[in-house]
Amino acid sequence: MSSADPITAFLDAAERARVRNIDTLPVALATVGSDGRPSVRIVLCRHVDARGFVFHTNYNSRKGRELTDNPHAALCFHWPDLEEQIRVEGAVETLPPEESNRYFRERPRGSQISAWASLQSAELLAREVLEEAYRTVERRFAEQEVPRPPFWGGYRVVPARVEFWYGRPDRLHDRVLYTLEGDRWRITRLYP
Repeated sequence: MSSADPITAFLDAAERARVRNIDTLPVALATVGSDGRPSVRIVLCRHVDARGFVFHTNYNSRKGRELTDNPHAALCFHWPDLEEQIRVEGAVETLPPEESNRYFRERPRGSQISAWASLQSAELLAREVLEEAYRTVERRFAEQEVPRPPFWGGYRVVPARVEFWYGRPDRLHDRVLYTLEGDRWRITRLYP
C-alpha cells in the first residue's frame, strides 16, 4: 500500500476494480442488536469521502433499530475478479437531515414513494397490503414533490479499522490493516 490513508487506498482499489459509479457500490453491512446477535445484509454504499461510508435506510428497519442499540458496524466490499476485499469497521453516525434530504431528492420517484409505503422489516401479511400502501402514498403526493419521511435517512460508518485483503497463490494472501490511532492511521501487515 502506498497511500497513507485508507480512503485514498479504497478509491484506488475501486478504480482498479473499474467501479463505474462509486456512489452505488453494493456492500455487506453487519450490525449487532441489543441481544448480541449479528445480522448482515447487502446495502448500497451511496457516498465515500474522508468522513466515511454512507448508506440510507428506514430508521425503524431491523438495521436501523440495531444501530440505535449499538452504533457500530462493519462493511465488506468484495471484488471477486481482482480477488480483493476491503473490510471497514467503525462507529456509525446518523447523517444530518439536510444530507438525507439532498440524497432523497435524487432518488427515483417510485423509490421515494416506497420509502413512505414500506414498514421495512415489519411482518407483511399479504403483498396486496404493500401494493395498496404504495398506491395510497402515490395518491397522497400526486402532482407534488415527495418529501423525505421523518423515519428514513442516512448513516455514515466512520472508519476506525480498514483492512485490504488481496488473494495470492498458495493462500499466502496479502493483508494490510489501517488502524486509526488518534488522528493518524497506523499501517500494519497481517498473516493470512
